[in-house]
Amino acid sequence: MVAGEIPEQYLDGYTRLLTEVTATGRRLSRAELESRRALGERAAEAGHGLRALVSAHLAAARSVPPGPTRTTGSADTTLAAVHQVIDALAEGYERAGRLAVRREEAARREFIDDLLYGRSDLGRLAQRAERFGLSLSHTHAVAVARGPAAYDDGDPVPRAVERALLARFGDRDVLLTTKDGLLVCVAPGHRDEVLPAFARRARAATGGGQVAIGRPQPGPGGVVQSYEEALNSLELAGRLGLADPVLRAADLLVYQVLTRDRQAMADLVQAVLAPLTSARGGAEPQLATLTAYFDSGCVAAQAARRLSLSVRALTYRLDRIRRLTGVDPTDAAHRYTLQTAVIGARLLDWPAQPL
Repeated sequence: MVAGEIPEQYLDGYTRLLTEVTATGRRLSRAELESRRALGERAAEAGHGLRALVSAHLAAARSVPPGPTRTTGSADTTLAAVHQVIDALAEGYERAGRLAVRREEAARREFIDDLLYGRSDLGRLAQRAERFGLSLSHTHAVAVARGPAAYDDGDPVPRAVERALLARFGDRDVLLTTKDGLLVCVAPGHRDEVLPAFARRARAATGGGQVAIGRPQPGPGGVVQSYEEALNSLELAGRLGLADPVLRAADLLVYQVLTRDRQAMADLVQAVLAPLTSARGGAEPQLATLTAYFDSGCVAAQAARRLSLSVRALTYRLDRIRRLTGVDPTDAAHRYTLQTAVIGARLLDWPAQPL
C-alpha cells in the first residue's frame, strides 16, 4: 500500500515513467496518459478517494531520483509530467463517476418503468424496490401532476418538488419521478400527509397544474393500480372539463362506472339527446346550458351567471330543451336521466365524435 490507502497497482509504472522523463526531458505520450486515465477510472470503480489517489502519486514523485544534471529545466520537466499524470488520473476518475451516475439513472428509469407498467416479475420487482427505498409488500398510493409543460427527471420543476418532499419526509418510502411528461409521486398508503403535500408543491412549482391522486392499493401490483387510477382521473377531468386543482380517484368512481359499458352509454345519449341536434346552433349550446345548470345544483340564477345570461333567457333555453327531448331538466323525476345523458355526452365527446 502507498500513502496508507492506495494499493500499488494504481501506481503501476509511475515512478519508472517519471524517472525516464526526468532523465530525458521528453513529454508523456498519448498512450501513457490514457493508461493513467484508465488507472484513475479503475480506482474510482474500486471506491478509492481521489484525494488519497493524488496524495499517493505526489508522495511517489518525491522518491524519483534527480536527473544527471539537476537543473531548473529538468525539475520543471518532472513537475510538468506529474501535473499531466494527475490531470489524467482525475479525468479518468471523473469519467468513472459520470458512467456510474448514468448507470444508476438507467437502472432507476428501468425500475420505474417496470413499477408503473407492471412488466416485471412481482417478486423480483419487490426486491429491486428495496434499493430505491420502497417496500412493495405494503399498501401504496400514487399521485400524478400535469403542468403547462412536459417534464423530465433533470428539469428544475421535478427537482424542486423532490427537494421539498425529501426535506420533509426523508428518502425512505417516498419516490418522486417523471413519466410521459408528468410528475409522479409514490407514497405509502398509510401516510396520508405525503400526497397532499406533493400536490401543493407540484401545483406551486408548475404554476397551478392539476394533480390526481389514486386510491391506496395493496401489494407489489398496487402501485400500478393506483397509478392507472390517477392517470384515468386526469383523463376524465380533461373530457369532463373538471377544473378542480386536486382530483381524487375515489371521488370519480361514478364516472368510471358510467364508462364501463360504452355502448349502453352511447344508446342513452342517442335516445335522450339526439333531438338537440335540430336546435338552432346544434346540440353544443344546449349541452353547455344543461352542464351549467346541473353543475350549479339546478339553481337557475347561478347557472345564468355562469353562462352570462339573464334568468329569463336561461329559463327559455331549458324549456326549449324540454320541448325537443321530451325530458324536463327542472323536474326531479326526469333530472337523473338527463344529467346522466349529459355526462355521457361529455365522456364520449358527443356530438363532436359520432356515436
